[in-house]
Amino acid sequence: MITKRIIPCLDVKDGRVVKGVNFQGLNDVSSPVELGKYYSDNGADELVFYDITASAEGRALFTDILRKVAETIFIPLTVGGGINTLEDFDRVLKCGADKVSVNSGAIKNPDLIAQAAKKYGDQCVVLSADVKRVDGKFTVFAKGGRENTGMDAIQWIKKCVSMGAGEIVVNSIDTDGVKQGFDLEMLAAVCDAVSVPVIASGGAGCIEDFVTLFHELPKVDAGLAASIFHFGEVDIRELKERLAAEQVLVRR
Repeated sequence: MITKRIIPCLDVKDGRVVKGVNFQGLNDVSSPVELGKYYSDNGADELVFYDITASAEGRALFTDILRKVAETIFIPLTVGGGINTLEDFDRVLKCGADKVSVNSGAIKNPDLIAQAAKKYGDQCVVLSADVKRVDGKFTVFAKGGRENTGMDAIQWIKKCVSMGAGEIVVNSIDTDGVKQGFDLEMLAAVCDAVSVPVIASGGAGCIEDFVTLFHELPKVDAGLAASIFHFGEVDIRELKERLAAEQVLVRR
């Protein structure tokens, strides 16, 4: 049985960590460097760093902040936001990222995944998919959940894995920030479609939601959340103690 990972997510805008509900109405939360260090020291397995408006605003990710975060933490770091070319991969990896997350950039140029996987290895390439139900179908959205691509999410994810994406972050826009639990139906559909690690994102509101996630969907490799960790509603060490007590294998 594979150890399940707990991953805090830093959504960064203008150099600060923010968290919205359904990607709207962002609130300033903290410094990414301070928060990253806190999580690294307090039981997080990995850290995800998204420059959330990079794609929408068409600019490169803040490498200076990224470098400071990478220097401060001692856990794997995945970075995304404004990743559109191999040069972006190169720049982010040189700043200290272990993995690079692509979303809008892969939608614009699907070959980017194949090129990056060939150059850096599948393990470096993470597909982040923002998915929402449209007329009952799982549909891919681009630009931080602002643009409906019309693409079927399951087919898109399968295509990206076939091209070399080594891990999938499934962000459910329907449950994001609502704190009513992960989108189990959406995650089950993705887990059934691919064999690479799947990370659940969007909807965690309490410790119980992680217990339910890993019990109901043993194929899910990790649970990702933001505000419940940032605001101290869920302590990662307490979460892991509870998961271990529920027979879920975690690193402690």
